[in-house]
Amino acid sequence: MWIPITLAAATFQILRTSRQHQLRSMLSVNGAGFVRYAYGFPLALLVAAVTFGVLGETVPSIPSRFWPIIAGAGVAQILGTLALLRAFDLRDFAIGTVYAKTEVILVAVVSAIALGEPLQPLGWVAAFVCMAGVAWLAAPTRLLDILGNARDPAAIMGILAAAGFAIAAVGIRGASTSLDGPTWNRALLTLTVMLGIQALVNSTQLFVSDRAELPRVVRAWRFALPVGILSLCGSIGWAVAVTLTNAAKVRTLGQVEIVIAFVISARVLHERHTRPEYLASALVLVGVVGVVVFG
Repeated sequence: MWIPITLAAATFQILRTSRQHQLRSMLSVNGAGFVRYAYGFPLALLVAAVTFGVLGETVPSIPSRFWPIIAGAGVAQILGTLALLRAFDLRDFAIGTVYAKTEVILVAVVSAIALGEPLQPLGWVAAFVCMAGVAWLAAPTRLLDILGNARDPAAIMGILAAAGFAIAAVGIRGASTSLDGPTWNRALLTLTVMLGIQALVNSTQLFVSDRAELPRVVRAWRFALPVGILSLCGSIGWAVAVTLTNAAKVRTLGQVEIVIAFVISARVLHERHTRPEYLASALVLVGVVGVVVFG
């Protein structure tokens, strides 16, 4: 069940990202990022109210260890996003993407250490294959140059972004599995709490650094609301998936979003691509299938 849920989450994430990109004409980078939490959190509260209030589902009991885990996951995700944006500013999209995609391996490492859920040996190999394919796809003609500059500030920011996303993914699983009850109830409560923490942290940061951006986020509600809806759907998908299985498997399979975007680009937008890009996409798919089958 976690496989179709992960694929759906990846698809929602692609659509959300495209909508956020359109918002860049109205909002700053931080403002466009904040939209995800500002509009996602109220929607998550609404879904939680229907689930636990109207439908009468039991609210999972929350152990004390849940709070620091989910707070850490939420903050790690925010910091990861900021680090990734900084990597883009320092160099370019390709370089930031290459290093950020080390998340695949970092999630596996953190899962093994923090949760005692290591991949099988062939699963580790497949995860490295997937990461190599993503890196190649991000920089098909400059990969060796990028990898040769591992101490570049953009590289450091990209790796920090990967670490933030890895900690967030493992934290969400750790927090969700600390609860009792059905999978949906645990995932929904975990996500709602995390979005609330992220909305509070990010709005405070904007209030301090760029107060004028907050009313612009409100005025852009017609364009921002779809981002909140897509973000919520994607986040629920990720939360449910990592509740059901190892976070490393989920995040590796999630890399298929890059291949989905690549296919849409070629088939729908009729954009032309090179042979190395096709080979890199195939490598990503091989790695994803390997982790799912052998991980």
